[in-house]
Amino acid sequence: MRIAVVHKDRCHSKKCGKECIIYCPRVRTGDETVIIGENGKAVISEELCVGCGICIKKCPFDAIDIITLPEELEYPTHRYGANGFALYGMAVPIEGKVTGILGANGIGKSTAVSILSGQLVPNLGLTDVEASWDEIMKKYTGTELQDYLQKISSGSLKVSVKPQYIDFIPKVFSGKVSDLLKSTDERGCLEKYIEELKLESILERDVRNISGGELQRVAIAAALCRKADFYFLDEITPYLDIYQRMAAARIIRDISETSHVMIVEHDLAILDMLADNVHVAYGKPSVFGIITKPKGVRVGINQYLEGFLTEENVRFRDYSVTFEKRAHQRDSEREILYEFPSFEKSYGESFHLEVKGGDIKSGEVLGVVGANGIGKSTFAKLLAGVEIPDSGKLSSTVKVAFKPQYIKTDSKDTVEFLLRRTTSRFDTSYFLHEIIEPLSLDKILQSGVDQLSGGELQRVAIALCLAQEADLYILDEPSAHLDVEQRVNLARVLRRHAESSESGVLVIDHDIYVIDMISERLLVFDGQPGISGKAVGPFDMQEGMNYFLKELGITFRRDKSGRPRINKPQSYLDREQRSSGEYYYADISKS
Repeated sequence: MRIAVVHKDRCHSKKCGKECIIYCPRVRTGDETVIIGENGKAVISEELCVGCGICIKKCPFDAIDIITLPEELEYPTHRYGANGFALYGMAVPIEGKVTGILGANGIGKSTAVSILSGQLVPNLGLTDVEASWDEIMKKYTGTELQDYLQKISSGSLKVSVKPQYIDFIPKVFSGKVSDLLKSTDERGCLEKYIEELKLESILERDVRNISGGELQRVAIAAALCRKADFYFLDEITPYLDIYQRMAAARIIRDISETSHVMIVEHDLAILDMLADNVHVAYGKPSVFGIITKPKGVRVGINQYLEGFLTEENVRFRDYSVTFEKRAHQRDSEREILYEFPSFEKSYGESFHLEVKGGDIKSGEVLGVVGANGIGKSTFAKLLAGVEIPDSGKLSSTVKVAFKPQYIKTDSKDTVEFLLRRTTSRFDTSYFLHEIIEPLSLDKILQSGVDQLSGGELQRVAIALCLAQEADLYILDEPSAHLDVEQRVNLARVLRRHAESSESGVLVIDHDIYVIDMISERLLVFDGQPGISGKAVGPFDMQEGMNYFLKELGITFRRDKSGRPRINKPQSYLDREQRSSGEYYYADISKS
């Protein structure tokens, strides 16, 4: 089985010489294997294509993929038209359990959920005619999905969905937060969720005037307040701190006892703690995706990180994602790049930030952790010169590049134009191999910035920050909307950039895995969110994480694969690590 995919957003037939047609050997013999359709995009006949791959190499915009699939994948679950993305396999919701889907962005996770939520009728790969429910039910007769799909087809299944991109909520609802939440309270549990997610202070504010983290918690509460048979939550962690992530996980776990719950999540610590089983989704993003049968959560996550699925005997990645001890054990003799003094910043009577003196070393990545609303972003803005401290004087001789937490743009410029305008090194081998390729920007260079998804925009913002000539690079929550592999690549990019340029990199993030992979030292913020904050450190990783996790009230261990895992509260390991004061990676071999 061969599928040919033309990426419509990257196919620009008016800008190229139609190389896909000119160089196709079947076209030269007189066949219409490749033509330009009415929409100005290439159309490839999969029946006539011989899979030579010439058009793939000749296309100047990387708009074509031709893949030969195993025989057992002959019949897709759904395909988005001729030369469109194809999904194989399907996730299975289980009542009383939380089912996770783990995979790269663009691999079909949201398509699977659209089918399971009744928003999309699977076409079984029939792109020219609509598949009937009789055909669909015939295919799934005798499977775990039969009863579930029967309810979808009859319209008797009620669904509640928390969307991935919450930025659209203010565009479809205007008014107070309280009005939005009351309109969704079908289960009479609104007061409980308001308390659990700490939404009391924003109830009378307009939905358009709340932060990303606040909007995320409102979206979770709104989805869970509805009375439904199936709850789907697409990425609950972006913009939430670790405290809020744990609170969201608790209420999702509660509702799963009587309902079907499915989550798509890239924060592996939260997925590991929350899910009962996971489906691994693999393939080639935007080309095809395959969803495996359910696996135990520990086994599924470890196989995904390893890149090898044991039961399927499939290697879908040529490298394993590993969690190194390098950064945590090295007593690095680095020179101090920037020594910041004690300083303070107040916003009237509402918030006060106090920072003790500290330093950032040349060539290191310094992690920053703490709750939302406790001053981390304010600290970053003060170092970047965006704001001025009330007391204490920060050096103006250190050049700073800054990526803010929230990225908004309506620019119609292409990604390539934006990067070229920022750096003169765009055409260098270094910029190509150290920034563009690992951040997967090569495929979207000709895309307009205003057309990018949240994850694509995040990667562009990271590249724009690193493209600048600076002594200190500050990135506020760079992992938001990135999938697991992109987060691993992000860690590599930032570490290599710091070491090769001998600059300092300061990273504020709430994903403990990202902080673990990326940091050599840690700056911890504590205090009262929204009232006062205090920066403590920098510490070495062991001391800093112990300090932070003790405040958080959780313990971490490494399993046999080396992966960080949150201990279950009051488990043997949890109690043992608490009693020894080792909240972070105690030397315990049990898993």
